[in-house]
Amino acid sequence: MMDEYGLYPREENFDPFSVMLFKALQIVAFFFFIALLAISPESKEGKIDSKAEFIITMDWPDNHPDDLDMFVQDPIGNIAWYRHREAGFLTLDRDDRGGANDFIMVNGKKIPSPIREEIVTVRGIVAGEYTVNVSHFVARTGQPVDVIVKVQKLNPTAQVVFDDHVTVDHTGDEKTAVRFRLDAEGKVVDVSRRPKSLLETFRSSWRNGADIDPNTGVRVIRRD
Repeated sequence: MMDEYGLYPREENFDPFSVMLFKALQIVAFFFFIALLAISPESKEGKIDSKAEFIITMDWPDNHPDDLDMFVQDPIGNIAWYRHREAGFLTLDRDDRGGANDFIMVNGKKIPSPIREEIVTVRGIVAGEYTVNVSHFVARTGQPVDVIVKVQKLNPTAQVVFDDHVTVDHTGDEKTAVRFRLDAEGKVVDVSRRPKSLLETFRSSWRNGADIDPNTGVRVIRRD
């Protein structure tokens, strides 16, 4: 026979145990790969770290129709407000217009929001003094409004730096709620309530998003 001369390849003996072991290893490898996909961290590309060092809130009574604004200035002169929501490390996260166009979506329906609150976050440390002012933009009721301003340090642990009231009572009224000073490590080294107008800074500067009448040099704030 030709096969006696080795002209045809010979098949090796079939070992079912080896085949089963190989298949089992394939299955284990497959599930290991799936597990790695499930626990792999989400891609961070294009995302900005929203970590905040401080959060500053201004609250006034729910459903109040008056429009109040918070202005926050950092040590190098940047001011966060409704016309300039991002200024340096300052970000105005919530601008509340009182009873005007203040709505939330619930089950696809637009309903008036009862909450009256503005929020500014400080997302980096700049040594020096920060100023937080309250402005009575529109006094629809003609009555004084009691405002609560709170400054909280978030890192490394939550700490209330300031929590107190300020009252504004007419359109255009501006009050300094608090001034606080940070050192280079972000530690609060001084807190005061010395008055300081931030609206006055817009009379001679475009940097913080104000509109200046070129004929008179007077600040004109327009609500978008």
